[in-house]
Amino acid sequence: MPRLVLVRHAKAVDRMDADDDFERGLTPRGREDARTSGDTLKAAGITVDLALVSPSQRTLQTWMAMREAVGNPAFEDPMALYHASPDMLIRAAREALRRSDAVMLVGHNPGIGALAHNLADRAGRLHKMPDGYPTSAVTVFTCDPEFDDVSLDLIINPKD
Repeated sequence: MPRLVLVRHAKAVDRMDADDDFERGLTPRGREDARTSGDTLKAAGITVDLALVSPSQRTLQTWMAMREAVGNPAFEDPMALYHASPDMLIRAAREALRRSDAVMLVGHNPGIGALAHNLADRAGRLHKMPDGYPTSAVTVFTCDPEFDDVSLDLIINPKD
C-alpha cells in the first residue's frame, strides 16, 4: 500500500525578524531539527518517490535538510501548498498517491497538522499525536489514495 509522509516545516525566524512571511528562513535550531527528523526517517528505512513542498523559504529549507535522508526524490513546489487548508492538502496527496507509491508533503500549520490529526484519527491512533503538531514533526502513514484504509506507522516529534 502507498506511503504518505507529512512534515511540518522546521523552526523559522520570528515574523518580526523577516521582511515577508514567505521569505522566513530556518533558525539554526530549525536546521538541526530538520536534519534530525530526516535522520530518524532514514534510520526507520523510510524513503519517498515524490515530495510536494510549499514554496516558502522555510519549507524549502526543511525539505533540503531532509531530502538525502529520504532518497533524493523528485519534488514539486506548487504555490497552492503555501498555507494550504487540510482539504487542499488531502487533494494534493490523493493526486500524488495515484502516481507515486511514496509521497512526502512538507507544509505549514494549521493545515498540515490538521491533516495529520485527521489521518491519525482515521487510523484509530489520534491519542498518540503530539499536541498542535510542532515544528519538524513528521507522521508516516500507510494508506490507499482514497484514505479509506489508513495506518499510522511512525511519529517523529523533535520536542520529545
